[in-house]
Amino acid sequence: MYLIAGLVILFVVIQSLFFLLRAVKRARSLHMDDAVIRRTISASALFTVAPALAILIGVISLSQFLGLPLPWVRLSVLGALTYELPAAQSAASAMGIQSTATLVTDPQVFSAIAWVMTLGILSGILVVLFGLKKIEHGLDRIRQKDAKKSSLLMDSLFLGMICAFTGLLFADIQQGLPGMIPIAVALVSMILMALCGLMIRRLHVKWLEQYALPLCMLGGMIAAIPLTQLMGG
Repeated sequence: MYLIAGLVILFVVIQSLFFLLRAVKRARSLHMDDAVIRRTISASALFTVAPALAILIGVISLSQFLGLPLPWVRLSVLGALTYELPAAQSAASAMGIQSTATLVTDPQVFSAIAWVMTLGILSGILVVLFGLKKIEHGLDRIRQKDAKKSSLLMDSLFLGMICAFTGLLFADIQQGLPGMIPIAVALVSMILMALCGLMIRRLHVKWLEQYALPLCMLGGMIAAIPLTQLMGG
């Protein structure tokens, strides 16, 4: 598993370096200044730190349940914690495992979880691969006919996605106070994000735009420890 995961990650790194070198070559062919190229590379590298922190948190969270190789591959290539964790939890629940705090040792359970995580996300890839042009064409037609309806449609799709994940917060609410722990942690994260938004807009702390999400995720995870103790989780 570690060898397979390492080969996949190595391929991704080589691919990234390949396109970086091609981009630098193309920029020089357009007679761009080397200082501009270096600043662009440095800025891009810096801005990848924030998403990388969120991915690292996801890998650590899932590794306690599925070990390191599978989450490492999933979240380093095309996965996201907002999908991978619910998919793993749903598959585990169907196999009779309710807790994601215990390492899965049953090969059948592990295989089922891996297949659910993999197959479940393929639909999005196939839709983008074969239907993106038609979707964009349809959206453009709606936008040209009525810009307000187009904006409303996109906002509705976004809110629908948010509502789907928000429902997970209330999955254990029937357990009483311990079941409210996810909601409390989410509220802490929301408050932190609101504070970051105020700092960005009012105090013009622009660098915080790239780090607000991982900082709020870290804050929520840290707050989960005392909240779990206080609420009897």
